Amino acid sequence: MKRKIIEIDEEKCTGCGVCIPDCPEGALQVIDGKARLVSDLFCDGLGACIGTCPEGAICVIEREAGPYSEEAVMEKIVPQGESVVRAHLEHLLGHGEEALYSRAIDYLNAHEIPVPPHGAASAAPAACPGSMARTLPGREAAEAEQAARVESELRQWPIQLTLANPAAAYFDDADLLVSGDCVPFAYGDFHRDFLQGRIPLIFCPKLDADVAGYITKLADIFSRHTVRSITVLHMEVPCCSGVRYVVDEALKRAGNEIPVAEKTITLQGEAVEGGRVRRRGPGGGHRRDM
Repeated sequence: MKRKIIEIDEEKCTGCGVCIPDCPEGALQVIDGKARLVSDLFCDGLGACIGTCPEGAICVIEREAGPYSEEAVMEKIVPQGESVVRAHLEHLLGHGEEALYSRAIDYLNAHEIPVPPHGAASAAPAACPGSMARTLPGREAAEAEQAARVESELRQWPIQLTLANPAAAYFDDADLLVSGDCVPFAYGDFHRDFLQGRIPLIFCPKLDADVAGYITKLADIFSRHTVRSITVLHMEVPCCSGVRYVVDEALKRAGNEIPVAEKTITLQGEAVEGGRVRRRGPGGGHRRDM
């Protein structure tokens, strides 16, 4: 069967093992100095491990793979203790996988194993940080009313990468903007600061099914046209950093050297140079992947 499943770039993987704790299903192991997917059976394809990889070596693809088995996963993780079971249940809830969650609960009940206290809102490490519910502070209404109207800077259509025609003339001598599709909602001055004078292409590296096809399409654009520059925009949530991965892989496939600038957009609507913002470290300050 064809389904979503993770893929590990061995050239990028350093074998640090940071991804292992975020896979309570046990699909990942470090073998011979590299993270390996040891069983299709245990990988649910939801990608909780993607955001914790400091090298961007993990992505979700769609390929022929054995069917995921919730029962086999539960059989494997129950002996590891209550905390691992809790992390797995919250992982499923955090991704809205209610059917798999119900099967996991059924397994526990059938084997007379107590269901540990848990919830999607408790932000367990294995739950996807990008899908965690949160409320963001907004500007005061009076301040918002004073903002001047910003005119649209959009100069071509379509903008979804899945719909783009690689042969379109507007890619000639273009300054390209490749963005996660949540960015324009988070960054208020998107049109003025980023879209002006650029050709935008947007997609979601986590939810869109054909990420491998996106790499192929971008490589085709890079091969057909003289692209002057690429600006990559993505949200600070870990899964969105896959936007840069897609661009880098397409450049490698096309054999082109095009200047790439990268900015991360925080949930508070700020633009940060370079890669995604990491959570606060032991010293209290924010660390960044540049």
